[in-house]
Amino acid sequence: MQMPDMPINVEVDPNEDTEWNDILRSKGIIPEKPPSPTPMIEEALTEARRLAHENRLEGKELDELAELEDEEDEDFLESYRQKRMNELSSISTASIYNQVYHLQKPDYSRDVTEASQKSHIFVLLTSSTGTNTESRVAMESWTLLAQRFGDVKFCQMRADLCIEGYPDRNTPTVLVYKDGDIKRQIVTLRELNGSRTKVEDWEKVLVDLGAVKIGDSRLSKRPGQEEEGEKTTGIRQGKAMAQTNGDDSDWD
Repeated sequence: MQMPDMPINVEVDPNEDTEWNDILRSKGIIPEKPPSPTPMIEEALTEARRLAHENRLEGKELDELAELEDEEDEDFLESYRQKRMNELSSISTASIYNQVYHLQKPDYSRDVTEASQKSHIFVLLTSSTGTNTESRVAMESWTLLAQRFGDVKFCQMRADLCIEGYPDRNTPTVLVYKDGDIKRQIVTLRELNGSRTKVEDWEKVLVDLGAVKIGDSRLSKRPGQEEEGEKTTGIRQGKAMAQTNGDDSDWD
């Protein structure tokens, strides 16, 4: 008596590395095994180490470079010293502002719009009442930023004197000009850190807009280096997770 053909349900673990699973994968019945993340993680770690080594002297002051004379190759160190001196010279030449400029409406076009052809102009429109906490916080930062980044022009003006009827609730407002156009508007400090906004928060804005380069030694925090560190941390965490997962899988 011939037995009828009847389907038989067989449970298959698609992650098992068996000859049967190889046959099923070749027929497209189960998906291919995902590639092991380990080689990609190792490659990313190697690249991170290479970049960290290449950029180990970035942002160091001249006296710090002098302390490394016994540790670094003389020609390599001299090239970085020359590069740093050129950067300092360039910054010194471009630092023509170094103060907060209080604007008058009749001179706005000349002092802001036209001046932005030469450099970034940051205009702070403040509260007219004097009781706006965020305005006071921004004004304090403006003084420090103007002294630190003399190649950027920091201006200040009461909002109601600049724009008639401007709502005080929208202060402080920051207008960033470059090449005759407004490149960014920041209405209140809500999108930064509110009344806790610090110079470091404004420095990030400067970098984002290209007013200051990543890695500039004048920055309180160097965004490029910080992000690289965060990336390395993330890679290490990923590697640890891959090793943990490796105990329960056949990827490796």
